[in-house]
Amino acid sequence: MADLEPDWSHYRTFLAVIRAGSFSAAARLTGSTQPTIGRQIQALEATLGRKLFTRSQRGLLPTAAAQELLLHAESMAAAAAALRRASSGGASEEAGTVRLTAGEQMGLEVLPPILAEFAREHPKVELELSLSNRNEDLLRRDADIAVRFVRPTQKALIARRIGSVKFGLFAHRNYIDAYGQPRTLPDLSHHRLVGFDRDMHVLRAPGGAAAKLQREDFAVRTDNVAAQVAMLRAGLGITACQVNIARRDPNLVPILAKEMTFEREAWLVTHPDLKDVRRVRLLFDHLARGLKRYVDHKGV
Repeated sequence: MADLEPDWSHYRTFLAVIRAGSFSAAARLTGSTQPTIGRQIQALEATLGRKLFTRSQRGLLPTAAAQELLLHAESMAAAAAALRRASSGGASEEAGTVRLTAGEQMGLEVLPPILAEFAREHPKVELELSLSNRNEDLLRRDADIAVRFVRPTQKALIARRIGSVKFGLFAHRNYIDAYGQPRTLPDLSHHRLVGFDRDMHVLRAPGGAAAKLQREDFAVRTDNVAAQVAMLRAGLGITACQVNIARRDPNLVPILAKEMTFEREAWLVTHPDLKDVRRVRLLFDHLARGLKRYVDHKGV
């Protein structure tokens, strides 16, 4: 590898090409131009002395060297983003940026009114919300606060248990009117189930009857939990949903509640270095109160 230190902007371009799959798409993603993207990738390859992409009919494919570089580039990007957030306001100020990550269903169905209340009380705090069912690395500072359905294994993190969230199977009344309501577990085999495509962890984690479902049991498959709930509301099929979300809609009917209800623990997590940053602490405590109300069925 060459002795020259690559420009950080070239690593940022590298990440954009990885994520977008082509120079033109990366240019749109970054607000740059295709020739500029191409020149920066060439410059990075020249500095590193390694080829990073090969062309194919599907676009640009990352080489083995690019795959080796990816984790380090993502760490640099996370550190740069954390630095921008840290400089957005003083540690004792009620101002600046806080980045929050949560799963799709929690972020779309539960957090908005809690965050709206926080924004009214703290108008100078800017919020970034990352919705992903992948647990982002708080030690790497991918986010400042995380709402998770699993206790963090990284002991250095600060974690507060909020309580248990119930999940169950539901169907819309329109679906039941058209196809009937399953009364036993074997009945489910005669119904259209909406579930996961590649990520079965949500069902496997709590065990019980739900953990026995296989990918092939789902007639409609998507790993996007928000899409699953949208299909439920459209009457497309039977799927899992948080009980507190489903109970808001009288048209959503619980299916085999005794056999197919399970619980997952909700946790609020942050980095220990942020416990004394006022804006982070304010949001952390506000989320803890709001999510506790939700878990205890007292509304959001």
